Amino acid sequence: MGVPIEGEPIQIHSYKHNGHIHRIWDETTILKGTQNLIIGGNDRTIVTESDGRTWVTREPAICYFHSQQWFNVIGMLREDGIHYYCNLSSPFIYDGEALKYIDYDLDIKIFPDMTFNLLDEDEYERHRQEMKYPEVIDHILKTQVNQLIQWIRQRKGPFAPDFVDLWYERYLTYRS
Repeated sequence: MGVPIEGEPIQIHSYKHNGHIHRIWDETTILKGTQNLIIGGNDRTIVTESDGRTWVTREPAICYFHSQQWFNVIGMLREDGIHYYCNLSSPFIYDGEALKYIDYDLDIKIFPDMTFNLLDEDEYERHRQEMKYPEVIDHILKTQVNQLIQWIRQRKGPFAPDFVDLWYERYLTYRS
């Protein structure tokens, strides 16, 4: 597994457990890239859905991926504060083409006051049965939901005060 170069744009590819593409973010600028951690920034990037539909993100975002965590975090800078969207997912890989991960349906949406909602439990259950998620994956994901909630409550990692703002300042230095 390679390491993306800081300042370089990459794509992000999200897959489903069955190997089908779920979503592609066209361009994210690498702000930090190591074997274990990738932090990226994007703003008004094109997103392509599995059915070919496209849309454009509305606000700047800082993306956090860790090779040891079964989730990734997107911090979106909005007028009323930072909103977070967390995807329960496989740890990332970077193959030189794109950062890639498997999306496992469960999401946590976090508001600027750090209140949060667990989303898509029905979708997770349906896909768990349809795609036959192994029990070990089911266990890992449920454990990681609890860990993610602890991180949110403790303001740890990407939820730390100023984390998104500091990385957004770095992102701005790469914009032309």
